[in-house]
Amino acid sequence: MLLTGLNKRCIHTTIPNFKGLFSRIRKAATISESEVEDVPAEPSTGLSRLTIPQLLPELISIPVTKRPLFPSFYKSFSVKDQNVADAIQKTIQKGQPYIGLFLRKTVFKDENAKMEEVLRTRENVEENSALKSETIKTINEVYRFGVLAQVVNVAKTEDATGLHTIIYPRRRIRLCDLTTPVDALVSKARVETLKDEKFDKENGVVKALTNEIYSGLSEIARMNGFFREHIANLQLTANVFDNPAQLADFVAVLVSAEPEELQEVLESLVIEERLRKALVLLKKELVNARLQNSISKDIEQRINQRQREYYLMEQMKSIKKELGLESDGKEKVIENFKEKAKELKMPEQAAKVFNEEISKLNVLEPSGAEFNITRSYIEWLVSLPWGKQKEEILNVAKAGVILDEDHYGLKDVKKRILEFVAVGRLNQGVQGKIICLVGPPGVGKTSIGRSIARALNRDFFRFSVGGLSDVAELKGHRRTYVGAMPGKLIQALKRVQSENPLILIDEVDKLGKGHQGDPASALLEVLDPEQNNSFVDHYLDVPVDLSKVLFVLTANDQSLIPEPLQDRMEIINLSGYVQEEKVEIAKQYLIPKALKESGLSKDEIEFSDSALNDLIRWYCRENGVRSLKKKIEQIFRRAALKKVENSEKIENEKSELLDENVKTEIVPENLKDFIGQPIYTSDRLYETTPPGIVMGLAWTSNGGAAFFVETLIDPSDKPQIQTTGQLGKVMEESVEIAYSFAKSFIASRFPENDFFKKHAIHLHVPEGAMPKDGPSAGITMTSALVSLALNQSINQGIAMTGEITLTGKVLAIGGLKEKTIAAKRAGANTIICPKANLNAWSELPDYIKKDVNIHFVDHFSQVYDIIFNKS
Repeated sequence: MLLTGLNKRCIHTTIPNFKGLFSRIRKAATISESEVEDVPAEPSTGLSRLTIPQLLPELISIPVTKRPLFPSFYKSFSVKDQNVADAIQKTIQKGQPYIGLFLRKTVFKDENAKMEEVLRTRENVEENSALKSETIKTINEVYRFGVLAQVVNVAKTEDATGLHTIIYPRRRIRLCDLTTPVDALVSKARVETLKDEKFDKENGVVKALTNEIYSGLSEIARMNGFFREHIANLQLTANVFDNPAQLADFVAVLVSAEPEELQEVLESLVIEERLRKALVLLKKELVNARLQNSISKDIEQRINQRQREYYLMEQMKSIKKELGLESDGKEKVIENFKEKAKELKMPEQAAKVFNEEISKLNVLEPSGAEFNITRSYIEWLVSLPWGKQKEEILNVAKAGVILDEDHYGLKDVKKRILEFVAVGRLNQGVQGKIICLVGPPGVGKTSIGRSIARALNRDFFRFSVGGLSDVAELKGHRRTYVGAMPGKLIQALKRVQSENPLILIDEVDKLGKGHQGDPASALLEVLDPEQNNSFVDHYLDVPVDLSKVLFVLTANDQSLIPEPLQDRMEIINLSGYVQEEKVEIAKQYLIPKALKESGLSKDEIEFSDSALNDLIRWYCRENGVRSLKKKIEQIFRRAALKKVENSEKIENEKSELLDENVKTEIVPENLKDFIGQPIYTSDRLYETTPPGIVMGLAWTSNGGAAFFVETLIDPSDKPQIQTTGQLGKVMEESVEIAYSFAKSFIASRFPENDFFKKHAIHLHVPEGAMPKDGPSAGITMTSALVSLALNQSINQGIAMTGEITLTGKVLAIGGLKEKTIAAKRAGANTIICPKANLNAWSELPDYIKKDVNIHFVDHFSQVYDIIFNKS
């Protein structure tokens, strides 16, 4: 079949790459069907062109999946069902090798069930056993429009049960009805032949659609070699360019569209409609081809650019290397590491590991992950201060001056530190000592550690272990982990670049413990002078000498520090500050610092002593000075604001009557204008204590505290005692002991008093939201019960502390200094405490003992005589 002149011109103008295809198109008119596709076949099975009858009484009907077939385009087709294969063989032997092929629906209506059944989604259609069947059970299982195909060539499958065939679809047919039952092994159907409606090739719409399809095929062939080759192969089977109807079918065979869209092209008997649907599918394919082509070009361009940059960089490296301007990157890195190592005095084991890692780095490729891991390890190894020490200044006088500059008071602490310096001077160095500063917040524990470092001329490094539960934070991570790094101790040495810094470990009493280990146990090795000379970090995995490091630890509550850790430390207790100490600290340190930070001068603000005393008494009663510092800073900020507002007012009003240099005076009367109303309105809860109420003294992690024990008659027929106030187990036992002894004491001293036999008692310790525990409130509780039983108030201004036994003996307590400070803060001028604490009292500074009348007792009878003026 030859092409018309018009079609030739269209091909030449729109598809320039198709010149070589004309000879193949011409051959297609005479080519034998058996030569189309190289499918193995026996000579006896080769079939020649036959005359197709117009009417077939019965036609073997086979469902196909994924896409329908189109007339005039060869297709390889496999039959796996042996029954169907045998039926095809019989039709070939009869000289009628024809079958009907119909696209199977993925969703169809079963006539028997009378409901729509979704067998499978299209993506998984081949996995459904019902859809794998090569027979048609119901007529609604497939689309009615299909093709009549001639079996051109056959060959048996390897298992000899099925067939490999080449089929040639001849024409469109319509399925009328099935002639076989539902359970038949081979489906046969009655069909009718369909013919395209007549059309005029010269019709303008047909021409336009045809030319648009030519243009699309030309563009898609230029962009994609796969389509170009596919178009060429399909043209061997039919001369499509001379027939618009076959051209539409050609497009449908070429594109990768949805089965339903392809079926619509097959069912279109109006050529103009068929061409339109085919053009839509071609345009969709063209959009995909353009996108793929754009992506391909972009990727190719990027790859070419990277290759170009790589080649240029390699050439530049080679040129520089030849000129001696720069050595290879890896060699330069190794050379730098070796130069750094020469300046260090590495121990033998560390030097051995360094040489091994350098050898390993030498054989690794710089682009590999192992190279960077090894490089990072060596960087840490050469960044440590091996053999580098900062010269210490062991001068007691200078150390004393520095400590006095930074802190007021704390004479016991300063004395202990100066002793420490003196011993270090005699021993030519301070080594193997671990100090632990214990005290309430705000008393200067951290700043004392910094002052010690300055006094000894040591580098200072601080880190907190509060809430720490991961041992790796202290001892590092293993190198096998991604992002591994050494622990805090090795990081400290790298930061300070000396082997003898002062490392302050803050909040050691708040160490956590979790599934990642016990940090407190890890600290045992660090703080043991006999072990820390060969400390091994998990990351470095080489011994590091920490014996030259001076460790200073801080804590609020000594009881929370594990006993093994306490054994390795020297505990120095810091008590809270009394009123006089806070005044001096404010004058010497806090006010000058706040003055400087606020931008004011001494001539612009004056802080009176009375205002300062009121500030401490009514606003800042904590043991430390942190709250006092905040309040003073607030006052100076408010004063600065007033000065600026006054200056702006002068500028705006241009008044000569206003003096810009007005001095701000801080006095008790205007103190509330700067920091608001007082937090405390009284020195204590009770100005005059009624019967059954007594002031006690306690020690907490925040320092000393005064509290009241309240007792009240409970209207109940049963004599008993009830307690409230979140009392701990030890304190509950103290209540029971005090109750038993008070009954015994009243019975012996006042036989006629039957108070405890007739009344129930309620004992309460205020501030119920705060847990309380400890034995030192024994004599306080007993005094409250005796006072209630006698219905007599104790002498005013008395605070007491001491543990009591069942026989009335008063036992020693701890924290006498803190409790004394708390008593003075609460306005108590008389303190009763155990006689066993007499030595501790004698060691207290005079300014703490000043204005305090203290009584030492060893039995409650002495307490009774004091509180009721019986002696």
